[in-house]
Amino acid sequence: MPNPILEPVTLGDLRLANRVVMAPLTRSRSGEDGVPPDFAADYYAQRAEAGLIISEATNISPQARGYAMTPGIWSDPQVEAWQRVTRAVHRRDGRMFLQLWHTGRISHPDLHGGALPVAPSAIRPEGQAFTNDGLKDHVAPRALETDEIPRIVEDYRHAAACAKAAGFDGVEIHSANNYLLEQFIRDSTNRRTDRYGGAVLNRLRFPLEVVRAVTEVWGGGQRVGIRVSPATTMPGSTPLDSSSMDTYGAYIDALSQAGLLYMHGIEGVTQLTRESPDVDFASLRRRFSGAYIANNQYTLDLAEQALARGDADLFSFGRPFLANPDLVARLRTGAPLAEAPKQYWYGGGAVGYSDWPAMHAAG
Repeated sequence: MPNPILEPVTLGDLRLANRVVMAPLTRSRSGEDGVPPDFAADYYAQRAEAGLIISEATNISPQARGYAMTPGIWSDPQVEAWQRVTRAVHRRDGRMFLQLWHTGRISHPDLHGGALPVAPSAIRPEGQAFTNDGLKDHVAPRALETDEIPRIVEDYRHAAACAKAAGFDGVEIHSANNYLLEQFIRDSTNRRTDRYGGAVLNRLRFPLEVVRAVTEVWGGGQRVGIRVSPATTMPGSTPLDSSSMDTYGAYIDALSQAGLLYMHGIEGVTQLTRESPDVDFASLRRRFSGAYIANNQYTLDLAEQALARGDADLFSFGRPFLANPDLVARLRTGAPLAEAPKQYWYGGGAVGYSDWPAMHAAG
C-alpha cells in the first residue's frame, strides 16, 4: 500500500512530488561576499526528490549576518549564483523556496567591520558566534532606533524581490530560532518603550510589517511561508516569552489573516526534545488556516501518525538530508540512512557536502 507521506500533494498552486520537505540547513559554504559556491547547485539538485526544498537561511542584507560563510540575497552576484541553484533544482522537477534571514543580536562585531549587531534591545545573548577567526563570545547588541526599523522592512522587501528574480518558487520568512523577528516578539528580548515594544500588538508590529512587505512582492501570501518556534531557547539561551500562548496565539492569528501559504513549526525545543510544558503547540497550530509543515525529530512513522490524525500536512527533515541526497528513495524502500560526521556540517568545500553517494552508488 502506498505511503501517504511519499505520495504527491498540492500545496497552494504547487504540485509537490511528496509531503517530505528539506528543512533549512546552514552549511557555511559561501564566500565572504555571501555568494553561494557553484557546487551548491549540485547539492540542492541532488535533493530535488523532496516535495519541497527550503534553502539554508539566507541573509537579507550585510547587517543581517550572524555567522561567517553564510549566503546572501541582496546583490546581483548572489542572485546570479542562486539562479544556478534554482535552475538545477527545476531541471529535476523540484520545488524550492528561499528562507529570508536576519540574525539580529545573534552575531558579532567581527562580521560587521567592528560595528555592533542590532536588536530590539541591548541584551547580550549567551554563547558564542561563528566568525572567520573561530568562535567568539557574543556581545551586547545595539538597540535599533525607531526610524531604523522601517529600513529593515525594506531590506526584507528587496531580498524578497531578489529571491523572485533568482527563480525561487516562493520564500519562507525566518521568524524562529530567536533571530531578529522573534527577538521583537518575545518580551524576554524586547524591552522597548516605543511603538515596537511593550504590549503584544506592538511587539508583533515589526514582524507583521515584514510579512506585509514580502507578500506584496510575491503578489499575495500564496508563495510565502513562515517559520516559528515558540518553545525554542537556542541560540542565545533565550528565555521564552512570559505568556507564550497569548503572544504566539495573537501572532498566528495575524499570520493566518495575512493568507500565508504555510506555517513551518518547530515543535518543542530544536534538536533537543519535542516536549514543552510551557507551549501547547498543537493548540497554536490549529489557529492557522493555511498548510502546516511540522518539524523536529520526525521519523517516517511519526509523520504517518501525525498525518492520519490531521495534525500536519507536510513534514520537514533536516540532518537526515546531509548525507542522504536520495532521502525520499531511502524512506520509500526502508534503506538505512547514512550519517554525516560533524566535521562536515559547517564550512569546507564540496567534500562532505555535495559528494554523498546515492543508494545505488554507495559501497
